[in-house]
Amino acid sequence: MTFDDELYRDITGFAHDSPAWVQHTAEVWTEAGILVFGALFVVAWWRSRRDSHHAFAIAALAPLATVVAYVCSELLKSGFTQDRPCRAVAAAAPSLAGCPPPGDWSFPSNHATIAGASAVALALVRRAVVWLTAPLALLMAFSRVFVGVHYPHDVAAGLLLGTVVAAAAVRLGRRPATRLAEAMRASSAPAVRWLTGPGPAAAPATAYAASHRRR
Repeated sequence: MTFDDELYRDITGFAHDSPAWVQHTAEVWTEAGILVFGALFVVAWWRSRRDSHHAFAIAALAPLATVVAYVCSELLKSGFTQDRPCRAVAAAAPSLAGCPPPGDWSFPSNHATIAGASAVALALVRRAVVWLTAPLALLMAFSRVFVGVHYPHDVAAGLLLGTVVAAAAVRLGRRPATRLAEAMRASSAPAVRWLTGPGPAAAPATAYAASHRRR
């Protein structure tokens, strides 16, 4: 038995002995975490509508970079074809979550990849949020081992993959995305202008109008 197998047994054993509310919270969070990151992407997009073209472009690229990381994770899964620990590790505690069917491979963890990519992409939009997104990503990755559906090395690889791919995707796409954002903000189509927002030029105009009303 490898060290990773032993660590998996220790974590799932701890999970099995945890209070019911802890188990339930982990089962909910391991899936709901993706929804939380999705909500943070929406918030980042909404706030960036009054930012510069460059800032808006990065906010728009953030979820796309996460999708690219997910696709890379799926491709790697197809190459490694590693079975899930909830089937492969002998004498481990029963998994809290249902063990995925055969053919749904384990390495790397898609959830951890999405979490790592989301955390980095959102931090590139606004650096201060890394204090929120990084702990959320780590908790989400750990929860995949806690509920028994991944090895520790699956989630470690997923976090690393998501981080690297998302950072690279944003870096490579930011210039064309900035040009696209500038063109879209110049569009005469109301729906397009609403989607991209007015940009930073609207802030002084709004302040001027407000001061005029006060007079």
